[in-house]
Amino acid sequence: MAIGNAAAQPDLGRRCRFELPAGVEAVPRARRMTRERLRGWAVCDETRDLAALVVSELVTNAVVHTASRLIVCELHDDHAADVVRIAVTDEGCGPDGPAPHPARDAGEDHGRGLLLVQAMCRSWGAQEAGLGLEVWAHLPRTAVPEVG
Repeated sequence: MAIGNAAAQPDLGRRCRFELPAGVEAVPRARRMTRERLRGWAVCDETRDLAALVVSELVTNAVVHTASRLIVCELHDDHAADVVRIAVTDEGCGPDGPAPHPARDAGEDHGRGLLLVQAMCRSWGAQEAGLGLEVWAHLPRTAVPEVG
């Protein structure tokens, strides 16, 4: 006999939140932790690879372009919407605004992170989160079959 109204509870999927010190090690740690968690949730290989790349880009942006001491990463496996939601939250730029970066050679592979995120994700966006910014992205939970 079931007690309560468990059937009325919505399936919120699985969630994971981890915090990383903002620094050179944050990116590979975020990538590794994302792969491990999604593997444990039985998310397909293709989505795990894409999620690791998206997390890398978003964490890199937070480390390079903000004055954050801590980066927060959140993963949500939403079965109902068939998406994996990724969110990376920073602590903002500080009182002086974003740090200027020297001009880069046009041939360098920098500055394309959000273009990659846009190309790989179903949707993405950003919203203020306290003094910082939360950048989120939705990936398909299951691989999309190739046509043709």
